[in-house]
Amino acid sequence: MARFFVSSENIDDNIITIKSNDSYHIARSLRMAVGDEVTVCDESGTEYLCTLTRIRDEECSAEIISKKAGATEPPVEITLYMAYPKGDKLETVVQKSVELGASVIVPFESSRCIKRPAEDKLDKITDRLNRIAEEAAKQCGRSRLPSVSRMIKFSELLTRIGGYDLTLFCYEGEGTESLKKVLGGYGKDGGRIAVIIGSEGGFSESEAKSITDAGAKCVNLGPRILRCETAPDYCLAAISYHFEL
Repeated sequence: MARFFVSSENIDDNIITIKSNDSYHIARSLRMAVGDEVTVCDESGTEYLCTLTRIRDEECSAEIISKKAGATEPPVEITLYMAYPKGDKLETVVQKSVELGASVIVPFESSRCIKRPAEDKLDKITDRLNRIAEEAAKQCGRSRLPSVSRMIKFSELLTRIGGYDLTLFCYEGEGTESLKKVLGGYGKDGGRIAVIIGSEGGFSESEAKSITDAGAKCVNLGPRILRCETAPDYCLAAISYHFEL
């Protein structure tokens, strides 16, 4: 069933208004008709089963049949901090991270990033990444819409680390603990988890020290060196296994 995300201001009593690209998609791409059913989710993760009552390119209306709390969100809120990779790898990272349960993806700039987008292009890039995140969320049945933030500086990353219940710094250097051990000591009560992944060149020793000094847990992802676009999948899958399976 087609799935859409709306803000609470688009819900009025038992009627939901679907606008913009989604309404055009309903009318033109999906060629849906009045009476067809859709699933609509709001910011709180509530899922509404609805029947389309009005279809226009610019706006559609749907009547609520029933509603329930979404059951597809992980019990932890996961923020992925991803050092900016080259090429279109970040698009793949965003898509797969949404499928694996990330709520927020934050690209950041580190000293070994090969690609550094121009400041005047960041808004356009961020918009595209959020569209990719939305399509992934629809495809995999997320109840809440994940977001991709604008790229931040490494210094800002350091100020954010302390705001989580657990911050996992994925690192191939010395002094790491196994991801399994760290997650095993955390329990399964939920909370907020951050995951930090490097770009193709990894992190400098000084950056790694700054991250751990800021309170992150330095973890390894096993004996093999993973590509930067593979490491987020590995770590997020391990978190999902620990909390959801």
